[in-house]
Amino acid sequence: MAMEKTFDAAAAEARLIEAWEQAGAFRAGANAKPGRDSYSIMIPPPNVTGVLHMGHAFNNTLQDILIRWKRMQGFDTLWQPGTDHAGIATQMVVERELAKEGKKRTDFSRDEFLSRIWAWKEQSGGTIINQLKRLGASCDFDRTAFTMAGAAGDTRTGHENSPNFHDAVIKVFVEMYNKGLIYRGKRLVNWDPHFETAISDLEVENVEVAGHMWHFKYPLAGGATYDYVEKDEDGNVTLRETRDYISIATTRPETMLGDGAVAVHPSDERYAPIVGQLCEIPVGPKEHRRLIPIITDDYPDPNFGSGAVKITGAHDFNDYQVAKRGGIPMYRLMDTRGQMRADGAPYADEAAKAQAHAKGAAFTEAEADAINLVPDHLRGLDRFEARAKVVEEITAEGLAVMTTETRTDEDDNAQEVAVPLVENKPIMQPFGDRSKVVIEPMLTDQWFVDAEKIVGPALDAVRDGTVKILPESGEKTYYHWLENIEPWCISRQLWWGHQIPVWFDEEGHQYCAPTEAEAQAQAGEGVTLTRDPDVLDTWFSSGLWPIGTLGWPEETEEYKRYFPTSTLVTGQDILFFWVARMMMMQLAVVDQVPFDTVYLHGLVRDAKGKKMSKSTGNVIDPLEIIDEYGADALRFTNAAMASLGGVLKLDMQRIAGYRNFGTKLWNAARFAEMNGATGSDGRVPTPEATVNRWIIGETAKVRQVVDEALETFRFNDAAQALYGFVWGKVCDWYVEFSKPLLLDGDDATKAETQATMAWVIDQCLILLHPIMPFITEELWGTLGRRDTMLAHADWPTYGAELVDPAADREMNWVISLIEAVRSARAQMHVPAGAKIPMVVTTLDAAGQTAWDSNETMIKRLTRVESLDKVASFPKGSITVAVEGGSFGLPLADIIDIDAEKARLEKTLGKLAKELGGLRGRLNNPKFVASAPDEVVEEARDNLALREEEETKLKEALARLSEVD
Repeated sequence: MAMEKTFDAAAAEARLIEAWEQAGAFRAGANAKPGRDSYSIMIPPPNVTGVLHMGHAFNNTLQDILIRWKRMQGFDTLWQPGTDHAGIATQMVVERELAKEGKKRTDFSRDEFLSRIWAWKEQSGGTIINQLKRLGASCDFDRTAFTMAGAAGDTRTGHENSPNFHDAVIKVFVEMYNKGLIYRGKRLVNWDPHFETAISDLEVENVEVAGHMWHFKYPLAGGATYDYVEKDEDGNVTLRETRDYISIATTRPETMLGDGAVAVHPSDERYAPIVGQLCEIPVGPKEHRRLIPIITDDYPDPNFGSGAVKITGAHDFNDYQVAKRGGIPMYRLMDTRGQMRADGAPYADEAAKAQAHAKGAAFTEAEADAINLVPDHLRGLDRFEARAKVVEEITAEGLAVMTTETRTDEDDNAQEVAVPLVENKPIMQPFGDRSKVVIEPMLTDQWFVDAEKIVGPALDAVRDGTVKILPESGEKTYYHWLENIEPWCISRQLWWGHQIPVWFDEEGHQYCAPTEAEAQAQAGEGVTLTRDPDVLDTWFSSGLWPIGTLGWPEETEEYKRYFPTSTLVTGQDILFFWVARMMMMQLAVVDQVPFDTVYLHGLVRDAKGKKMSKSTGNVIDPLEIIDEYGADALRFTNAAMASLGGVLKLDMQRIAGYRNFGTKLWNAARFAEMNGATGSDGRVPTPEATVNRWIIGETAKVRQVVDEALETFRFNDAAQALYGFVWGKVCDWYVEFSKPLLLDGDDATKAETQATMAWVIDQCLILLHPIMPFITEELWGTLGRRDTMLAHADWPTYGAELVDPAADREMNWVISLIEAVRSARAQMHVPAGAKIPMVVTTLDAAGQTAWDSNETMIKRLTRVESLDKVASFPKGSITVAVEGGSFGLPLADIIDIDAEKARLEKTLGKLAKELGGLRGRLNNPKFVASAPDEVVEEARDNLALREEEETKLKEALARLSEVD
């Protein structure tokens, strides 16, 4: 049965996915050859709530290329799939579902709510796994893991082979707690007032918004004054005045209520006279106004604003560090909903406690946290409503720093008026990536990993080369994070997740154990225990992904075979949050590195280099691409743009182009089928014809290039080599060169060409399969009866021994001559159908042999009607140089030389103006510094393209000058 004219990707993909699954083609160890090493990859587990986006598609394409390649090489492979329970995201999804019923989470008990989540998970939690199958991901889906597998409520439906991840997580927590590596303490964290939980830095989006900078006066205690002096760079006095205050600027006036000090830089001479003195916070009831010290610290920048900074340790990360260094009390002003606190004693009593500390009284951090310094009339207000009232009160009291501005009255008379100094300026504001509310730095009780105690081995493993991070710039980032590591907050105030295995008695004593019964045994009979309601951050459980998915702490067969794993492919953005934590956790728990190589890639951006976002409207759905172009085209595009450390720009034109590449391969296979060139037994042919010997050598060359590229994670080099070989060498040159042999050759020549073409097409399918699995598997099954699927075909090992130097030299000489003549014709705008003469002045013996053997083919493909040997080129000729020979094309009577020169000169003139504009922009430091990165990058790309165009036009013009 003849092949279809076109490849029906949609039908074939669905059919092949099912066939692979039914055959168990991707199970751990499938196609493993005796004695081969293991090769394993852990999928970065997508959120169970997630759907496939371009980042997933790119990341998983690269993993699949590696695993298919290694599987075909006979390695004992495992690509471990699974999903993360995604604490906040999953809880949010289910709460939204409840809202449709008019209910909220608190209408249920914790266990009832968790049952609703498990029910949702069983119904909708497998979406992204099914979408990964559409991409062609060859994971062992029978082993799909889940970071909450084994927890209370898990029905285990469909996850019979998934290990008990929950028990592994709890075991690690208990062991680390008992070793003193996990503790509970009060520290500043990112707090989401909507979800009322701590969140990680990765869950915070810093967005530039329109903001305000208010300037206020903090009066010196007791009416004290000082001589305030400003100087220029040369030391000349530019301002001198007597002040009874110190000026600060803030974007968050509501936090002034919790100030513990005002800080200035030790070198700032302006404030030297008042360092150590007290100043008054200019807000709150006058009779209870607090005094705070003026201190020195390296944090304030003397050249920014007034150079003085208010220190609110409980609501700012920089201030927190200053407060810790200086022993400054930290007063929490807000509750878990982001409203001003309404608890505690009346303000007068609370302010008195704080004032006592300012005068030397000592109290603990817990005592400081219990003090509510929100004035009675502001308690319970939303933080932004309180901000407006604070600004209003300070301004009314005359403690806002004033400036002047020109205003016109009703008669258009201009006059200078005094107004509060408020700068309207853009500020970076943190938002919860899911809640979309402003994140509040909050001092709360949380569970922490004492990361300093476990970071050493993770640093050493990269420093000594045990683990390699690519690109190398990732190592610098890795060192930076780990050498400056802070305690890791691992608790979240949610219901969905691994609940902290710690119980408290009525006196607050802690009992850490895997079960309540074991905790009770520690506490003793009759002691009432209450379990900590918090759950573990998902990064803690996913940090155990390599061992947890393989059955640890049980010594499973998979654990022994596939751990440590081999390669981790993941995004640069989670180098610290996931990669580094897996390193620390596995080394702390089993004293082994989790993988030997980390390949880091950046974000997939649009064709102009802009970050994809819904608000911008440039999000590209990979499933829509698969629907339109097929999965292979998307995968090849992903591979082609995966240069190590490069910018990932997804261009729809490239995707369309790689779909055309698939069509080109399909057409070549159809040509082979129609000419009986199918059914290779896999053995390398030994032909006589030069063309056949040449293409076998070209196949050997590309095999070496592809292997070298994949070994060094240069996916783009592998893709480009295959594209050039399959399209250029096979589908164009070899198919064209083979036609006379297949149509007009003798029986022996025809038979060897059929055998060679069948083998070459098969090798194309094998070498392309890791990148384009669907079309290659379809053709593999179409072009012959096979004992095995292409996914399990043997990866070739042939190399330089298949290159025939004579055939290589002859055919590549022929190709170079044809390409040179075609290029010259195109540059000179010679009509495509015109047959032209060609002359030659010199030609060595090898060139003459190549010409004699391929004259008919060369003339047909170049549309050259004759070749004459001449002593010198006639006037009006352009030269065509090839190795060992010099050819000429007499064009004076074929094209209008003057008109063509005029056209090229006019085009070059327009291009010069465009180049001047682009170079001017890029040479302007202001443009480079202020324009968005993607705009600057686009300008650089345009300049490179225009310069390349200019070079080609000048070459063409130079050739025309030869004709004169």
